[in-house]
Amino acid sequence: MSKEVKPYGQEDKTKKAEVKEMFDNISSKYDFLNHFLSVGIDKLWRKKAIRQLRPIQPKSILDIASGTGDFALEALSLHPAKIVGVDISEGMLEVGRKKMKKKHVDHIITMEVGDSENLKYEDNTFDALTVGFGVRNFQDLEKGLSEMLRVVRPGGKIVILEFSKPKAFPVKQYYAFHSKYVIPFFGRMISKDSSAYTYLPESIQAFPEGKDFEAIMKKLGYKEVYLIPCSGGIATIYAGTK
Repeated sequence: MSKEVKPYGQEDKTKKAEVKEMFDNISSKYDFLNHFLSVGIDKLWRKKAIRQLRPIQPKSILDIASGTGDFALEALSLHPAKIVGVDISEGMLEVGRKKMKKKHVDHIITMEVGDSENLKYEDNTFDALTVGFGVRNFQDLEKGLSEMLRVVRPGGKIVILEFSKPKAFPVKQYYAFHSKYVIPFFGRMISKDSSAYTYLPESIQAFPEGKDFEAIMKKLGYKEVYLIPCSGGIATIYAGTK
């Protein structure tokens, strides 16, 4: 079993508590840094991920680890009746709520505090579920994935967008440099939290990606599982149905 990667490495705190603290700390700068460090390409990944839900035309969507709600906003292109964004960090949600009001979509998208590994919703509540760059932050990955499956209705679809490790030249070499030097440098300079942006590449390294992650989904009961690498493997879209 690989060593648990935590943002601050404090022995008296769980990974969950540290992840919450980290996102509260960087919430005001998160959106800017996200788009800056990914050169805006994260928006294209979200669009591609949301397209995976078009065939089922979901009316109710749960967005896990919603943060400031970028994935939830992208899901509006599906014309759902409601989207619920859930996150452990009140700081991130507050930024998200302001964003929804400003865009006049707060009647469709609601942002709620919640623990992805202990969701408060009934079984079979949502038509679809999305999670962007959140599953690698779970303290108990399998418990979180099981909870996600539980709250989606039979025939509903789950789409997960997560960072991965590129394998081919030159993307592999560029990404290694970017994640080791560029992300920590600008993350530290802009967010004033040096640990948050060192945690990002470390957590990606420790995450069971690709076919390994696909196998975990299948083991937990996800059906019709498939994956789509994005931008040479910098990120991967995973999808499955209940």
